Amino acid sequence: MSDLLDELQWRGLVAQTTDEAALREALDGGPLTMYVGFDPTAPSLHFGNLVQLVVVRRMQRAGHHVICLVGGSTGLIGDPKPDSERVLRTKEQVADAVAAIRSQVEAFLDFDGDNPARMVNNLDWTEGISALDFLRDYGKYFRVNGMIKKDAVSARLNSDAGISYTEFSYQILQGLDYLHLFRELGCTLQTGAVDQWGNILAGVDLIRQTEGEHVHVLTTPLLTDSTGRKYGKSEGNAIWLDPAMTSPYAFYQYFLNVEDAEVVKLLKVFTDLGADQVADLEKQVREEPFRRAAQRTLAEQVTTLVHGPEATRAVQDASAALFGKGDVTVLDERTLADATAELPGGEVAVGVTITDALVASGVADSRNAARRLIAEGGVSLNNVKVGDPEAVLVEEDFLHGRVAIVKRGRKHLVAVRRSA
Repeated sequence: MSDLLDELQWRGLVAQTTDEAALREALDGGPLTMYVGFDPTAPSLHFGNLVQLVVVRRMQRAGHHVICLVGGSTGLIGDPKPDSERVLRTKEQVADAVAAIRSQVEAFLDFDGDNPARMVNNLDWTEGISALDFLRDYGKYFRVNGMIKKDAVSARLNSDAGISYTEFSYQILQGLDYLHLFRELGCTLQTGAVDQWGNILAGVDLIRQTEGEHVHVLTTPLLTDSTGRKYGKSEGNAIWLDPAMTSPYAFYQYFLNVEDAEVVKLLKVFTDLGADQVADLEKQVREEPFRRAAQRTLAEQVTTLVHGPEATRAVQDASAALFGKGDVTVLDERTLADATAELPGGEVAVGVTITDALVASGVADSRNAARRLIAEGGVSLNNVKVGDPEAVLVEEDFLHGRVAIVKRGRKHLVAVRRSA
């Protein structure tokens, strides 16, 4: 346990703490109870949320007691965005999202064994509180002049949109969560992203005022893409953890294609690689960037973490088959569909010539150009070189009855889809 905070800092997982020396002493002093919360504002967690999951995963491995909170009540309100009011979701939508997120979180932590994680829903302790009790028992501890200093609230107050009392009250609800978990389960540490700093401090202040106790906060930096935008559904660039929303193939390809400048940072955050291993991969990025060894390691390990080893092997096989000389005919239907979803191409009927298929899919701009490509040996169908420009596509050429892979040269791929 004594090295945990140092490791988190080396991995770039610490942005702020309420009192670093006190937190270090608490972590070194034996198992403490901590929590992280997720609001069900979407039917899945995303890449940004994964940062919190790896933090609490490390906390549990170090022997600390982890509570995962899914916000059945706070999800009905919504954390204020700095630019506009959230669209309120129905109770049914939130309940469905709570169930989905609970299922996702369970894959990252140990809920059995000697130190099981706990899963809680804040709707369980807030649903029965009346409006009068809420205002009298909790609202009286919050000062409006302090609440309006929170970044998102301040931005909204200075905008034409303003802010509703509903969203303004969000920080009271989140503060109540920390107080409840402190009282009932002895929780003394909350983790979250750095943009939650103000909301988390609301709980710290509430515990200090009501219980006279000092508790801890640890926030993580926001991960951003190459344009500087954070990851999330509101930003339109979410990489979802649900395979139905971001396929394992697309997930793997995303990490395989991260920029050299970002890959070392992500290796530290999302893998268990030690300092020497990371340093070796960093050296390879510097000296042999074309091999993309760091990206391959990152993609394999993060995909395995989120989707499991079997899914990782499937997407690696698909990548090898599409971009190498592997057998594309052995790919299962789901992996094939995911792998070809973003490929350019066109639709053709069974019985058309490969020449016409090249034109229809945009590989060649004319039949003569298509014939030249074939004659030069630069065209393959499902990774088998084509030599006859008059060869026709038969039903067996459409894998799983849906798509044929046409390749020009080594890297130009198109998906020729069978027309209805």
